Amino acid sequence: MVKAIPERTLNDGLTLPAIGFGTYLLNGASGINTIVSAIDNGYRLLDSAFNYENEGALGEAIRRSSVPREELRITSKLPGRHHQYDEALYTIQESLFRAGLDYYDLYLIHWPNPSKDLYVEAWKALVDAQKWGLIRSIGVCNFLPEHLERIMDATGVTPSVNQVELHPYFSQEKQRAFDSEHGILTESWSPLGRASKLLKDASIQKIADAHGKSIPQIILRWHVQLGALPLPKSSTPKRQLENLSVFDFELSSEEMQQIGQLSRPDGRTYDQDPARYEEF
Repeated sequence: MVKAIPERTLNDGLTLPAIGFGTYLLNGASGINTIVSAIDNGYRLLDSAFNYENEGALGEAIRRSSVPREELRITSKLPGRHHQYDEALYTIQESLFRAGLDYYDLYLIHWPNPSKDLYVEAWKALVDAQKWGLIRSIGVCNFLPEHLERIMDATGVTPSVNQVELHPYFSQEKQRAFDSEHGILTESWSPLGRASKLLKDASIQKIADAHGKSIPQIILRWHVQLGALPLPKSSTPKRQLENLSVFDFELSSEEMQQIGQLSRPDGRTYDQDPARYEEF
């Protein structure tokens, strides 16, 4: 039995469950079935993106599930090729049409793509889309402090969320501190390190053995206690339930410190540094 999932309140008042479900690579009929399974197993925050090309599958899963739409929190993201203001607004509308939804609970700029220098324009489009009721809450992904400062200075609007790569091998301490200082919730993509050797780490295994938990559960609990919101993905119902079962135990300060010490400067899984990496 999964213990009740706590909620996090964003700076604009929207609430999110303290753990969500990633949908990257969940496409077509099998993707629909997997997302329905996740909803049935208790996930209420579902994370998608225009570039995942599965907003349609996500929308169909929502319609097939027995959970009312208003109890779900649905996220999608704006791709880099549509940062121009008008294109951004069209893309947000297209995201809604693809999913068959009237609104997104959360919509994010996927990457800043600084060499194109259009992310401020994109942010202004999200601000207006929120005013018009297309989006309940607006945020960003992979934004460094300098990117965040620039969009806040330009619009006076602070993102509710910054979704970044975050796992024990790349703990993002400075980024998390900046986000927290500005009332921005840090969400964790790739919270388990994309099933890397992190899941075989001997030091985390020792902590897992002490709690009678799995390595993924220890890592996800670490995210929660950091104040981050992890977005794990799994296609198997058993693992979906396991990933949700992280609210019935607590890591000690020593255990948190041990996991934190695993972080390293070059810990990004695929070297996707937002200062230069771009996705369109």
